[in-house]
Amino acid sequence: MDTAGHGRGHAARAAVPLALAAVLAVAATLLLGTRLPAGTRLVWWHPEIVIALFWTPVAAALLRRRPGLRVGQLMLGSGFSAAVYVLVLNLGPWFTLHGWAGAGFLRWLGTWLWAVDTYALTLVLPLIFPDGRVVTRWFRPGLWLAWLVPVVVCVHLTIDPDARRFHNGVSVYPFEKIPVAISVLILGTLAGGLLSLVVRFVRSAPDVRRQIAWVVYPGVIAQAVIFVGENSAIGDPLRDLSIAAVPICIGIAIRRYRLYDIDLVVSRTLVYAGLVVVITGVYFALVGAAGLLAHGYGTLAGLAGAIVAGAVFEPVRRRLQRAVDGLIHGERDPYRIADRLNRRLQTAVDPAAALAVAAEVARSALHATGVVIEVLDREGRTVSAEDGVLGDRPQLIPLVWHGEPVGRLLFGVARPPDARLSGILARNLAELANAARLTADVARSRERILRTREEERRRLRRDLHDGLGPTLASLAMTVDAARITLKTDPEAADALLENLRTMMGRTIGDIRELVYGLRPPALDDLGLAGAIQALGGVVATGDGPRVDVHVEGDLERLPAAAEVAAYRIVQEALTNVHRHAKADSAVVRLYLNGDLHVTVGDDGVGLPPRMRSGIGMSSMRERAAELGGSCTVGPGPKGGTLVRARLPVNGARG
Repeated sequence: MDTAGHGRGHAARAAVPLALAAVLAVAATLLLGTRLPAGTRLVWWHPEIVIALFWTPVAAALLRRRPGLRVGQLMLGSGFSAAVYVLVLNLGPWFTLHGWAGAGFLRWLGTWLWAVDTYALTLVLPLIFPDGRVVTRWFRPGLWLAWLVPVVVCVHLTIDPDARRFHNGVSVYPFEKIPVAISVLILGTLAGGLLSLVVRFVRSAPDVRRQIAWVVYPGVIAQAVIFVGENSAIGDPLRDLSIAAVPICIGIAIRRYRLYDIDLVVSRTLVYAGLVVVITGVYFALVGAAGLLAHGYGTLAGLAGAIVAGAVFEPVRRRLQRAVDGLIHGERDPYRIADRLNRRLQTAVDPAAALAVAAEVARSALHATGVVIEVLDREGRTVSAEDGVLGDRPQLIPLVWHGEPVGRLLFGVARPPDARLSGILARNLAELANAARLTADVARSRERILRTREEERRRLRRDLHDGLGPTLASLAMTVDAARITLKTDPEAADALLENLRTMMGRTIGDIRELVYGLRPPALDDLGLAGAIQALGGVVATGDGPRVDVHVEGDLERLPAAAEVAAYRIVQEALTNVHRHAKADSAVVRLYLNGDLHVTVGDDGVGLPPRMRSGIGMSSMRERAAELGGSCTVGPGPKGGTLVRARLPVNGARG
């Protein structure tokens, strides 16, 4: 049985009755106040009335959706405590008025209830918002102290009830009237809670930062108003409005923090508050300096101060805006982000690590909950790296390198990112995706080359061991038999020698075929151009297509590897033309322009709609890749099929 889940279910069901009871307690308090003398009844603008009427319904609504929410439980408990407190404030005078026993107990109970709802909300809530836990274990002592403060205050007020006074009917606990140790405890715990929020803001993901911003903005104002009210008379409407705004913002922060742009509000507030401080300081500093230097020119000094303050307004605003945006959003300059990405990529040891680093930087730059970078290789396989959690509806930016799609960037954000930032980031990621794809292609080509080489070695070993080896052994035995027979029966020896000659002819043919597999003899006899022309003549015999060969450039001093690769690519391409294209003619072009370019085109039926690369096409690509070149097969400009190969020839000649 799930005891924890069962307990949360009870808490969720009890939330609404408790909130309703709090509202009814406030109604009963106000109704009871109409029966009391004016000087003894509770004022209707009392802040605990606002807490009971606003905090408890919001807490109940949150707990109905999320029964285990500790923030909601704290709000509900504090709001209900405030409702009972205001009821006690009117019950005490009512009991005294009628001479009933228990008035003193009610006053003592009111002291405890006031301390609980006041300090639990102002000191405990900042430490556990929004997930109900302290941000690090270093703040656990601060949480214990926050729970201890109401107990200390209640004990102090029990010993010295006169330490608390009432201003316009509202309880005030002034710092100058209480022991220094208690003041330090309260203010130190409050500072620890605010520091906890700062640490949580710095460490958290963008969504949690937005939640914190929703609460910090009205919460700081409310706490400032409340604690200023402990020492001075402040406007009751301002205090009650700030207290009522906090639970509403908490509800938005937990349930609808993406709905409104709190970042913009906080940013503008910080910028213009900073401007007021800076401009005011500049103005009065210049006026004071001018007053000291030029007595009797107060008007001119004020004018000079105003002119200078106006001149520095815009530069200061820009710098403050950049600093605040960096604090709230992080780095927003796309070129600095691109530079940071490039510097981070230089430390990556391989493409997989580079993609992981890029995903981390992209997530930070886009303020995304999660980022996935997908790289699509030329064989349709996907290599990806991710950071964070995408969410249900991720946004997509295609990664395009020189007009060719090389991958895509997926990221989950609360709102669309800056277009200039995402565009520059996509271009840098496209370059990285292309590099990762090329690296994967090179790795696969190297693997294929090694595999092909081993297969070739295995074939040679098999041919030598199973074919040429036994044949040579048989020839040796035939020679021995002929020598023995020659002494006794010369005519029989002649038959053995004739058979030996036939076997030697076949062996020579096998050796030639084996050597031809390594390097076609025509290349040595005719050169590359002549060998391909001879190959075209062979293909054109019988019912084969007519083959025209065009050569541009001097092909006499090509590297041997380039000659073999070009010959085999043309041979495979013409074989495919003969077997599959149903073509009447084919054109082979060889031209040397830095690299050796080979094209084979035909006027046949072209490629099928869903072409799968066979052994022949893979062999052509691998032969080109061995030299660091490329080979593509596609439709021709006038129909048919066109094979294009580029073979670097800058290596050693031979």
